[in-house]
Amino acid sequence: MGFEGVAFDSRSHRLVIADQDGSPGSRFPDAAAAARSRGGLAALNGGFFTPAGEPLGLVISSGKSAGAWNTASSLGSGMWHEDAAGQSAISRREALGGGATPAMRELLQAGPMLLENRRSISGLDAGKSSVRSLILWDGGSRWWLGRTSACTLTDLSASLVRSQPAGWPIRFALNLDGGRSSELWISGALAGGPVSRRPPWNRPVRNFLVLMPR
Repeated sequence: MGFEGVAFDSRSHRLVIADQDGSPGSRFPDAAAAARSRGGLAALNGGFFTPAGEPLGLVISSGKSAGAWNTASSLGSGMWHEDAAGQSAISRREALGGGATPAMRELLQAGPMLLENRRSISGLDAGKSSVRSLILWDGGSRWWLGRTSACTLTDLSASLVRSQPAGWPIRFALNLDGGRSSELWISGALAGGPVSRRPPWNRPVRNFLVLMPR
């Protein structure tokens, strides 16, 4: 299984969400455009969305909310979030709770969770192989965002227990929208860049996670 992405430290860099109110692709045709709109160093496609382009879960970008708390689907079972103090984390839906969301400056509801407290998650789909977008966290200040080669969710979860794409043990991993939505852009200002992974069959998406210096 192949991994491609960018590692960063949340003490010097942070993620923000580039969301678009109109239809997918109306403001950001690709990850590069989303990153450049914020002066970002890298960008990865974000959360799931409906055929009408509405978020399939809650999104908060610079304090502005879109979508709604997803209580029913595994595609909303986890979330990445940053509070007003600039502290970011990956949490389960039940652990964070909807009542905590007004305090968040940035939030993206997605899923399923792939790794929790360094343990793989049971019950993940083992049948469909697809390119995956994901975000990884060591539970402290070390983060990684990127994409994989085609794999099942079950295989990906098991692989993350054994592998270290960024060179450190992973404590939490969250699956984002994948398949035809999966897209990664890394600036030439970063080691190993520039990188642009957007196959011609990719579809426009609702939002992106953008990496920025603090």
